Amino acid sequence: MTVRPATSGTTSDEETQLNTFETAMKKLGEIVQKLEQGDLPLEDSLRLFEEGVKLSRVTQARLDAAEKRVDELLSVDDQGGAQTARFETDAANTD
Repeated sequence: MTVRPATSGTTSDEETQLNTFETAMKKLGEIVQKLEQGDLPLEDSLRLFEEGVKLSRVTQARLDAAEKRVDELLSVDDQGGAQTARFETDAANTD
């Protein structure tokens, strides 16, 4: 049995394609379907599981960033006026 180092299972082209939340969620759904079928060899299942975990982290980070933006956009001051503030997100840099 050959042991391979753990990798993300994606090439840089694939990573570029996963730059949107929707694309990442779609890919995650495809991985879940493949794993649920249960007919993959163990190493393939582990590779897909690892890729799924990474996609899950990416999508969660993007959701967290979106939630932060919404909270900042909906915040009000003591007089009921809208509060505005500059904010930065790390959604694009979720390695």
